[in-house]
Amino acid sequence: MVTTTDRVTILLVDDHTLFRQGLREMLSLEDDLAVVGEAGDAEGAVTIAAESRPDIILLDVEMPGGTVMSTLQAIRRASPESRVIILTMHDGAQLLQGLLALGISGYLLKNVTREVLVSTVRSCLEEGRVMLSVSRRSLAQAGPSKPATLSERELEVLTLASQARSNTQIARELRLTEATVKRHLRNVFAKLGAVSRIDAVNKAVAASLLPSPQAGVPPASE
Repeated sequence: MVTTTDRVTILLVDDHTLFRQGLREMLSLEDDLAVVGEAGDAEGAVTIAAESRPDIILLDVEMPGGTVMSTLQAIRRASPESRVIILTMHDGAQLLQGLLALGISGYLLKNVTREVLVSTVRSCLEEGRVMLSVSRRSLAQAGPSKPATLSERELEVLTLASQARSNTQIARELRLTEATVKRHLRNVFAKLGAVSRIDAVNKAVAASLLPSPQAGVPPASE
């Protein structure tokens, strides 16, 4: 039997009680997932996130107590390691683009199937993975209107990642924690619209953010 500590912990944030109850019951069918809290407003979401430090937060866009942007930023401060997946009825490119810039790990419409939701929750735990389930129009319009820019630290992390360094090696060389390295990689992936290290490196090279790989240097591993 899977113990609670072995499970992926999830916080549900939605102002509709019936919807939260349905989500809880649905997710409880999965042995490796465990709902550890529910919130119906922004303040409650931040408080419970700080207390439970869940692996995943399923966050609605429209809730009492603040905008989704301010709520997301407050959640980031309260529980930096939590991955946030937006679960909403809103299919808008501008909103999607803004939330991707803030480092969300997923954006799903509420008409997705249980299988898609569960798969997304599990996939978002993988380093740097960003999962989207929106209309093609929103996905196309959410593309960056200007070339992506990376911070100096993000470029340093991506450069070392392009040399097939592990997170541990990158953290040691840059004197960072592994959690910080992972956060920088998630931000890089979101900014470049990448789904893997190799994809991020290739897109960074194409955008002239990184030089082409030198001969004899191993490519970034997944």
